[in-house]
Amino acid sequence: MKHSPEFLQLVDEVKGQVKEVSVEEAQQQQHGGALLIDVREDNEWEAGHATNAIHLGRGIIERDIIEKIPNKSAELILYCGGGFRSVLSAYNLQKMGYTNVFSMAGGWRAWKDAGAAVEQ
Repeated sequence: MKHSPEFLQLVDEVKGQVKEVSVEEAQQQQHGGALLIDVREDNEWEAGHATNAIHLGRGIIERDIIEKIPNKSAELILYCGGGFRSVLSAYNLQKMGYTNVFSMAGGWRAWKDAGAAVEQ
């Protein structure tokens, strides 16, 4: 998908304030208890997602995160299609007081390319 320069500028502005992890690191952290959160749209989630991921789309994550995951020190790894929306979501969660938030570099595409476990 082609992104507008304005969107990419917004992502670049916050990216330095968000910790990113690779697919391999995300898998290791997930095995250690980290929660993998898919922030993609409903139709993207329904087409396939990482095994054991939680779906909290970008449009609702800030609204619903406190109810779903009240522990603000929980280890959260967010992913989207390519790693841009998850950076923005992770940044917002940090502003809401979540202290252990990561964005998975490369997103869903990197997850699939790595041969990681998926669910339909």
